[in-house]
Amino acid sequence: MIQPELSALRLHARGKVRDIYEAGDELLFLASDRISAFDHVLPTEIPDKGKVLTQLSLFWFDHLRDVVANHVLTARVEDYPQPLRDFKDQLRGRSMLVRRAKMFPVECVVRGYLSGSGWKDYRATQSICGIALPGGLRESEPLPEPIFTPATKSSSGHDINISFAEMARLIGARTAETLRQLSLTIYSMAVEHAKHRGILVADTKFEFGTVNGEIVLADEVLTPDSSRFWPAESYRPGGPQCSYDKQFVRDYLESIHWDKNPPAPALPADVVRKTREKYIMAFRQISGKELEL
Repeated sequence: MIQPELSALRLHARGKVRDIYEAGDELLFLASDRISAFDHVLPTEIPDKGKVLTQLSLFWFDHLRDVVANHVLTARVEDYPQPLRDFKDQLRGRSMLVRRAKMFPVECVVRGYLSGSGWKDYRATQSICGIALPGGLRESEPLPEPIFTPATKSSSGHDINISFAEMARLIGARTAETLRQLSLTIYSMAVEHAKHRGILVADTKFEFGTVNGEIVLADEVLTPDSSRFWPAESYRPGGPQCSYDKQFVRDYLESIHWDKNPPAPALPADVVRKTREKYIMAFRQISGKELEL
């Protein structure tokens, strides 16, 4: 699905993956099959990826409902207002009707393992985002305890790591501490659930906002786009891991020595197929359900 023409709706915002439409007092979140890597949207789509992101987020919203409220009203197209139901074939399985939230201008990142940019930071500074760590840790090794490393986005869409003090300056010390504790609690719950399903959650990021003054979890939650998922059965610390996330695409792009400047290269058919399989496997293992196609 490249981009449905929801001609009767007003586009509210468009991200790398999601299109957000006005729906009266609410918003319609629509997850496309676009995939981004290194802050660029690739020209090749991953079939059904948007359905994985939506349906897995809905699973987690429900799983976490006793810990934190969320912005979802419904994902049943039959319950959408008109004219949304006129586009049911384009919306089913990949959209959700949500309350409008006033979003905090920070991404709440939790890291439980030494990987990705955290591993690069650690090798250079023996710390991650300014948080000092013990020496001698190996790539992909568990951290002594999960750490909270917030980030913001620049106008170019790049994530920029910031200190907790900077986060507190942006949104207030009390709110920053609330989001930090919420993020660590949610991550801990997710780790426990996923471990029983054979997956390690190496790191992830959350986005929060407020609705009528109440903090809500919003956007996407613990998906292969926002998290690093590793199969527990093949986990071996001391190097990179097999993954159920878009690290597979990043690895391919690194292998062809793309300079990370536009235009982004297309993905070959086998990379598309394997990426789709990894996303669907992540959904199936974590949720215990089959993806609604």
